[in-house]
Amino acid sequence: MFADHYAALIAGQWPTVNADAAFDQHALACVFSVARDEQLFGRASLVEATGLSSKDLVRLVSLSFPGVPLRFFDLDPTGEAPQRDMEEDLLHALLLEHADSGLPKSPYFARIVARRAMRDDHLWQDLGLFERAELTRLLNRHFPTLAQGNTDNMKWKKYFYRKLCEIEGFSLCTAPSCRDCADFTSCFGEETGESRLARLKNGIAVAG
Repeated sequence: MFADHYAALIAGQWPTVNADAAFDQHALACVFSVARDEQLFGRASLVEATGLSSKDLVRLVSLSFPGVPLRFFDLDPTGEAPQRDMEEDLLHALLLEHADSGLPKSPYFARIVARRAMRDDHLWQDLGLFERAELTRLLNRHFPTLAQGNTDNMKWKKYFYRKLCEIEGFSLCTAPSCRDCADFTSCFGEETGESRLARLKNGIAVAG
């Protein structure tokens, strides 16, 4: 086997890198980094920070980062799932409904996104991602039918709540169109800023 692999390298046939799988690894690494920070500073347990049960966290870490010892995350495999309020459950159900059934990590991301959406910053920041474009890529990959409906590039949290309101049968805004709405900037303004990981690197306290 090694000889065949070596021969392939000599012939210039490098192992194929799956860009989508690599991006998932990156996204999870970002999430775990900010969650681990919250855990170390006593703001939340890893379960509370990610929205995943200890059992699911153990499974996801083992699947995604097999070389990382579980003791690094201080996980209890028998731990219970975190408490969730109705708002988070509704968002999780919406994400799960649109999850790509062919991607085994989509249900995990549904839990993570629903939990981190309860935070106060832009969603991409609370997920530890580097920029909004990464969040858009993540949502298009794992929740394609939901993400593709955001044709006007609405802020993702605003878009999620708009979809939840539509399910309940009422409108989020009474204006005849988004362009006529007084809260247009709130819904469609830029989602810029420094990533949470950059703020941590620069020694800036991050609210949890």
